[in-house]
Amino acid sequence: MKTRIAVFALIALTAGMSACTRTHNGIPSDLRNAVADNGVIGQSGGERAVAVSGPRYPVEFITIPGGKFTMGTVSGEKGFEGSKPIHEVAIKTFDMSKTAVTVEQYAECVIKGGCTEPATGYYCNWGVAGRQLHPVNCVDWDQADKYAKFKGARLPSESEWEYAATSGGKSRKYPWGNDEPTCAKAVMHGNGGDGCGRDSTMPVCSKPAGNTAQGLCDMAGNVWQWVQDKYQDSYKGAPVDGSAFEGAGSYRVFRGGDFSSVSAGNLRAAYRNAYDPGFRLSSIGFRLARFRR
Repeated sequence: MKTRIAVFALIALTAGMSACTRTHNGIPSDLRNAVADNGVIGQSGGERAVAVSGPRYPVEFITIPGGKFTMGTVSGEKGFEGSKPIHEVAIKTFDMSKTAVTVEQYAECVIKGGCTEPATGYYCNWGVAGRQLHPVNCVDWDQADKYAKFKGARLPSESEWEYAATSGGKSRKYPWGNDEPTCAKAVMHGNGGDGCGRDSTMPVCSKPAGNTAQGLCDMAGNVWQWVQDKYQDSYKGAPVDGSAFEGAGSYRVFRGGDFSSVSAGNLRAAYRNAYDPGFRLSSIGFRLARFRR
């Protein structure tokens, strides 16, 4: 575990993914306009008085039918030591958001007072004009959890995430199948630089060829995604009912790879990573899940 975290910390620093600057009351005007529909945004007694109808593109959920699947990998490749042993998990039908939470979706919660602002800085999307439909990043685990609750949802468990990323537990390496990742399918390092040469994330669902069979976008690339679970070095003792691991440990798991991923392994559905939940990294965002209604 220490080796994995040390390696990721080095990658974070060298790839511009280190913790960003925390912001204070800086909701950009383009986000106010995107979220507020004939709303009133002002100051009253030092607090915002806001009437908001919601973002232009609200969170859309897709139903993921339940089933049993084999979680993990038998691969002997370096980096997959924590993805063992393989084990069968029973997943109940649930809903997952089609995309990672976007900047404008998260802004609704900030404007309504339910969430704190993301950090800003190198590669962070908050406060950057024209990034309303990019995934929100530079948010820590608690911010992701609070937003999920604001929307009447939750973060997915790690097993739910992997089940969804393999199109319902199919035997495949990536959301789209077993073909190696390219910029045709994922927002990754390629075409001469990060973000397929754009040096940033991209709007969600920019790579539909990489979608899962159920239509989930960006389950590989663009931003890593926080999940509910605490990290453990292996799957020994992990829940087999689809619930999250909430035992000992302090690091939280994130999955999926990001816009600076060079290694195809980072984009594999079975690949796991974890970090201090209090850090806000430009490489990490999140998506939502909820029990089927």
